[in-house]
Amino acid sequence: MGARRRRTGHDWKVLAESCTALLERLPELVDEHLRRLAEHSPVYDQVLPYDQQWREAEDAMRIGIETISAPREAPRRDLQYAEEAGQRRAQQGLPLELLVHAYRSAGYLVWDSLLEGAGSQEPERLGVLMRSATLVWAAIDAQAAVASDAYRATEMELRRRTDEQLHALLDALLEEPAGQETPGLAARAAAGLDLPERGAYAVVVLRTERRDAREAFHRPLPAAGYRFVWRMRADREVGVVLLGPGQDLDTVARLLSGRCSGPGGISPVVPGLAELGRARRLAELALRTCPPDAHEVVRLDQRMPTALVVSQPELAGRLVSDVFGALIGLEPPDRAVLLETLDVWLACEGSAGRAAGRLYCHRNTVFNRLRRLEQLTSRSLARPRDLIEMTLALDAYRLSGATAVPTTDRPA
Repeated sequence: MGARRRRTGHDWKVLAESCTALLERLPELVDEHLRRLAEHSPVYDQVLPYDQQWREAEDAMRIGIETISAPREAPRRDLQYAEEAGQRRAQQGLPLELLVHAYRSAGYLVWDSLLEGAGSQEPERLGVLMRSATLVWAAIDAQAAVASDAYRATEMELRRRTDEQLHALLDALLEEPAGQETPGLAARAAAGLDLPERGAYAVVVLRTERRDAREAFHRPLPAAGYRFVWRMRADREVGVVLLGPGQDLDTVARLLSGRCSGPGGISPVVPGLAELGRARRLAELALRTCPPDAHEVVRLDQRMPTALVVSQPELAGRLVSDVFGALIGLEPPDRAVLLETLDVWLACEGSAGRAAGRLYCHRNTVFNRLRRLEQLTSRSLARPRDLIEMTLALDAYRLSGATAVPTTDRPA
C-alpha cells in the first residue's frame, strides 16, 4: 500500500480559498442547518430560542470552517468552542445524542457544500478536497468528542450539585427540632425529592460499619416496591420510606433485616414530611433498644417498654441497682446463669418446660434458678408489678453493654 501523499502548499491554498468562498454563504448554511435540526427533533427549538440557536450555530460553523484550512500548529479555536458548547448544552438540558447529531449534521452540510463549490470549478479543486477528506472529518470528530466530554463532565457536576441540594433538604427535615418547623421546608423538599408533602412516612435507622455511601434517591427494595430515600451517616444509614396502599412496617422490618448486617430501628408512621424530624428521633430510640450484638430491625411501637428504659439512662441504672443489686456480688458465671434463665423463661412466655428445653436442663432446674433469683431480688415473678420491674431491669442490664445476658428472641 503506497504512502499517503503529503499536502503541498498549493493544496493548503486551494483548501483555504474553498473555505473562504464557503464562509460567504454562511448565513444560508446556518438556515439550512437549523432547518434540518428542526426536522430531526422538535427538542432543539424547545431548549433554545431560534435567534440564540442561529447565533451560536453561526459561530460554531464559522470557527469550524476556518479551522479546516488552518495549519495544524495553529490554536484549535474550534475545540475550545466545542468544549464551551458542550457545557452550555448540558446546562440547558439538551440530550447528549442531539448535541452529537448537531455536530455531525453540520459536518455533513459543510462537507457537501465544499464539494459542491469545487465541482462547479476546475477538477483540480475537487481532487484537493477529496485528499483533504480525512482532515475535515478528523476535525469534526474531534469537535464532537470534545463537546461530548465537556457535556458529560458538566452533567456530572450538575447532578452532584443537585444531589447536595436534595441532601440538604432531607437533612433539614430529619434534623428539624420538635416545635421549630421551618415554614415552607416540607413543600420545598416535596418538590425537590418528588415526594408528596402529606403521606404515610416512617424513618429507618440502620447501624452499620459499611462505607459504601448509598446515596441513591428513591432506591426501591427488590420485589417489594417500597420507596426509600437514604442518607449515610458516620456509623449508620437513615432512610425515609413512603408507604403506599397495602404496605406496612412489618414487611419493611423483614425486608431490611435480610439486607443489613447490623440492627435497626423503625419509627411509627407519621402523616407527612414535616414530621420526619420526630420520626427520626423515634427511630433512633428504637435502635437503642437493640443489644450490641443484635441483627434484627425492630419497630418502636413493638418495643415501647424497653424504649422507656433506654430513654431514661439514669433511671435505668437505678432500676438495675435496685432490682439486681444482690446479684453483683455473685461470681460472673453464676450471675450469668440466673439472668440467662430469666431471659429464656420470659421468651418462653413463663413456660418452665419450654425454657428447660432451650437451656438443656430439667424443668425443676429452671424452677430452682428462678426461686433463687426471687430470693436475691426480694421479688416474686408471680406478682405483676414485680415481674414488670424484673423484666425492665433485665432489659436495662442487657442494653447497658453487659455481656452476661445473651440475646434471645424474647419480645420487648
